[in-house]
Amino acid sequence: MRVIKEFPLNQFIKATLFSWNGKYILKLESGNLEQTYKISELDASGQAEVEEMCARPEFREMVSSIFGQMEEAWG
Repeated sequence: MRVIKEFPLNQFIKATLFSWNGKYILKLESGNLEQTYKISELDASGQAEVEEMCARPEFREMVSSIFGQMEEAWG
């Protein structure tokens, strides 16, 4: 697995983009919680398209909401 890029999704969420076995793997971390998205390289035109998806406000809001649900379920 190769790390392509690390970047903050927002002030609470760290994103790491990997390339592995014909897939982009997007790992999102907030505290001790993690979300992972696997995107086939055939479904994205490249790294830039995955990064564009991450920049969409709807995606960021949904990710934050899921982390909130995860915290609620765990706590």
